[in-house]
Amino acid sequence: MEIRQLRHFMAVVTEGSFTAAARAELIVQSALSTSIRNLERELGADLFDRTGRKVVLTEAGRALLPQARALLAGARSAREAVAAVAGLHTGRVAIGTIQTLTCVDLPGELAAFHQEFPGIQVSVRDATVDELTEALRAGELDLAYLAPDARELPEGLAVHATWHEELVLITAPGHPLAAAGRTLVRDLAEEPFVDFRAGTGLETAVRRLAAHCGLRRRITCDVTQAGLLVELVRAGIGVAFVPRPIGERAGLPCVAVRQPDPGRTVVLAGRGPRPRNPAAAALLDHLTRGGDVPRGAAPAAAGRPGGRRPPGG
Repeated sequence: MEIRQLRHFMAVVTEGSFTAAARAELIVQSALSTSIRNLERELGADLFDRTGRKVVLTEAGRALLPQARALLAGARSAREAVAAVAGLHTGRVAIGTIQTLTCVDLPGELAAFHQEFPGIQVSVRDATVDELTEALRAGELDLAYLAPDARELPEGLAVHATWHEELVLITAPGHPLAAAGRTLVRDLAEEPFVDFRAGTGLETAVRRLAAHCGLRRRITCDVTQAGLLVELVRAGIGVAFVPRPIGERAGLPCVAVRQPDPGRTVVLAGRGPRPRNPAAAALLDHLTRGGDVPRGAAPAAAGRPGGRRPPGG
């Protein structure tokens, strides 16, 4: 049974004849008659009494009538729902982010997106890179900001934009390194460190940097929240590597690190070259709007930050 056949059935009921129904449906009468006969054959009963001058519903036709109305109403509702999502009047999109994202002002971007598409509900999840990657692959997230470091993204995931974040060493006010303003990684061997728990993008980047420079860090405290890390550094428990905007917003001394210049790559990733979810596609367009955002760049080819950035970022 096809929706088209039910529509033709209702047209005959409404118009009172096959000729008028065909005219209303903008098809030839023979095509409409064939459609009705095929429906009757499938249902195993005549739907109209064709013996008189006027078409009259049979008992089977009368039994079908309320069901046909309900099915056609449901089909119209389904089309309207899809059209609403496709037209971005409604919809949902889920985006993930690393906790220490600074190359993009995500709250500001989502606020601007909400003004443009107020009917779309946005769900935001912050987690470790591995958790975000798995959620993206499983379809729980449409998009995610990841810091994959030197690892390649799993098969099936695509990079839509790439940034490079500068890492600096933050210290408590009055720390000797704060006055110097610069340091070498190898000169930090005696410093206590505050760090994120293993598995976060920032912890991975810092661990790789330390290993590259032969630095054996003495970690006095590890945390899961960026705000707590900053406050522990402020209290003098240790120093920490963070993206420069985090230190600047906290008002802590930001010590530039030389040889090598530390940094990390951040990417906006999704499943495939284009989200199938219209709301996710609209959010992706919003987040990558502007010619300075590289599309499809691989993590290893990260350049300077692209896209819109937060103040001081």
